[in-house]
Amino acid sequence: MPGDRLTLQDRRQIATGLREGLTYAAIGRHIGRPTSTVTREVMRNGGPRGYHAEAAHQVSTRHARQRRTTAPTTSPGRADLGGRDARLVDEVGAQSVELMIQAGLPQMMAKVLAALFTTDSGSLTSAELVRRLHVSPASISKAIGYLENQALITRERDPRSRAERYAIEDDVVFQSIMVSARNQTQIAEVCTTGAQKLGATTPAGARLENTSQFLLHVMDDLVRSAEYWHKIYSTRPQETPETD
Repeated sequence: MPGDRLTLQDRRQIATGLREGLTYAAIGRHIGRPTSTVTREVMRNGGPRGYHAEAAHQVSTRHARQRRTTAPTTSPGRADLGGRDARLVDEVGAQSVELMIQAGLPQMMAKVLAALFTTDSGSLTSAELVRRLHVSPASISKAIGYLENQALITRERDPRSRAERYAIEDDVVFQSIMVSARNQTQIAEVCTTGAQKLGATTPAGARLENTSQFLLHVMDDLVRSAEYWHKIYSTRPQETPETD
């Protein structure tokens, strides 16, 4: 096995494992590679549903030739890595993408969000995202719209150009929890209304009322906990009340 480079046979076994529904960890054990290597390989080459061994091997071989014949330069899409090894950032990003997809986030949205998370500035332009993720501007635009609707990112004007930057706030998880809590509370209110219309003593009415009360209590606990820990772990300076 030459160094840590994946062979075509490795890639064929990865493709087989994906078709069989194996986890990245299981595939890694089968071919004797770290889980992170398998994760990075799959996410760089079409994801779990679009991975093809021969195509991935051709891309890897072509990149290896380019690295041997081209002097190392800073990629315009990787300028905000804080001097880190791009492969390390890719590994962290690929692992984040996998977890976000498992949590229900669509693949492209997960890739954009992971790119912002692993960028020190927490913001990138559409062009930077296109270069970094090797996708079309249309794919980025669709992902941005989805993430904005979920209150996961914001837009801001780049002071150096007319381009818009898409940013992720340090408290994005807190904001996302609060949005989810508001949505769940609205569902609880609808359940309460439904219970009143159907009759609280009927099986359907009781089911709706119990669901409403469950959601209201859980969301109240969740919001209280989120607000408490947000104050402790927030990286933003705490506002102090003005005194006369």
